[in-house]
Amino acid sequence: MRILKKILVTGAALLLTMSSYAFAAGLTDLRTSSTAERDRLVFDFTEMPVYHVSLSEDGRELTLDFADTDETAFHRTAVRTKRIDAVSYAARRGHFYVTVTMAKGMGYSLGNLMNPTRVFLDITPASGKESPKQIVPATPPMRPAKPTGDAPSPTEQEKQTFPILREEQVAAGLLQRTYIYKDEDGQVSAYFVEADPTRYSVRPALARGIIPGRQTVSGIARDTNAAAAINASYFALNGEILGVTKIDGTIVGTTYYDRSAFGVMPDGSFVFGTVSYNGMVKIDQVTLPVSGVNAERGENGLVIYNRAYGRSTGTNPYGLEYVIREGRVAEINTNDSPIPSDGYVVSVHGSSMDAFAGAGVRLGDPTVLTEQTGSMWDRAVQIVGAGPRLVENGAVHVTAGEEQFPGDIRYGRAPRSAVGVTRAGKVVFVVVDGRQSHSHGLTLTEFAELLVKFGVQNAINLDGGGSSALYVHGTVLNSPSDGSERAVGSALILQQR
Repeated sequence: MRILKKILVTGAALLLTMSSYAFAAGLTDLRTSSTAERDRLVFDFTEMPVYHVSLSEDGRELTLDFADTDETAFHRTAVRTKRIDAVSYAARRGHFYVTVTMAKGMGYSLGNLMNPTRVFLDITPASGKESPKQIVPATPPMRPAKPTGDAPSPTEQEKQTFPILREEQVAAGLLQRTYIYKDEDGQVSAYFVEADPTRYSVRPALARGIIPGRQTVSGIARDTNAAAAINASYFALNGEILGVTKIDGTIVGTTYYDRSAFGVMPDGSFVFGTVSYNGMVKIDQVTLPVSGVNAERGENGLVIYNRAYGRSTGTNPYGLEYVIREGRVAEINTNDSPIPSDGYVVSVHGSSMDAFAGAGVRLGDPTVLTEQTGSMWDRAVQIVGAGPRLVENGAVHVTAGEEQFPGDIRYGRAPRSAVGVTRAGKVVFVVVDGRQSHSHGLTLTEFAELLVKFGVQNAINLDGGGSSALYVHGTVLNSPSDGSERAVGSALILQQR
């Protein structure tokens, strides 16, 4: 008897705020649509649930197990289409089960979306090529099954014996590698770019050069004349960086959590570890903690804005801002202050505003900004904070639990991105496709095992899911799971020295 496949699936979210599943997700509606290519079921939720999927032995019955779900507002809708024979429902012990009986010869794909929160199920012919994951944009060309110039077509690939490994020296000191293999659940497609650090420098780059803002990895690469690029830190929907990030010695992004990071030291060597941000601002005799850098100002907060944020703070009029030049207060404004190229802006609200205002801060008052990230990281020139750790000293070491990552990143198979350094000292960018027919994706542990297999000595996980994209010499090697490149907040780039 063949064991039922069980796949742990968690809701995807771009914001790295801590999730709690202590409160039930509310299932409110089921909507259906049909096209010539597929039938779609869309489940509307009040928040993203944790759910499991199981498939019967004959491949006809697909059961979605929504854990800790409140279905009291849900109307159980009868569904029957040319691709779906029936949909049934059952509630037991805090779980809500939806069983979809597919017509013969059908396959499926799952996905989820945020704002509003939805889980969708697409039913398509199992042998069909019309599912959304096959969409290929005209520019730049995506090559999920043809990553190198002389690689065979997908049809030819299927005739080959797995695993398939191809390597191409795309430039002096720059190696491109594609590795395709099969496990018990299907095919996995992985893409590597390996660079000689004596020929290439590595640094983070912001979307369109500023925060906030978003841009595709290939767009960031072209704007910075990069030989290769990979998506980097987690980001908010407006493009604000959610991770400790330093570019050319300046902190441009922070996070509330202690998370794994990759850094470049002044001598060009690479470091990995856990980074945290602690900032303090002293104006005259008053010292206050920094809530964040180049982020939206929150209640009672103190935010530092530097030129990485653009020309002005763009803040609302409910706070107070001190423009700092040459270590002194040069301007005092209510909002939307110009950000000096030779200084920064201290933006305060609520109790932070009252503390400075109560002390009678005036023009010309001396100001000191102290930023600490740890002795090693303070010396680093470049930092990309993301996480969790994947590989340490040549061994699998996944720290998602210790770093308090939410379930959508911590569990299940997904598209993944990583930066690492090999035993030979080469820097490597790696992307694994997921949620697609040519690649089902990997768990964090499976991803770490793959990296170790290819000689990676140390590595951290980067933002993944639909953000995962690997660019080299004018081409995106992988097939992003959105069907095209997602606009992201930052990238990690390789530039020829």
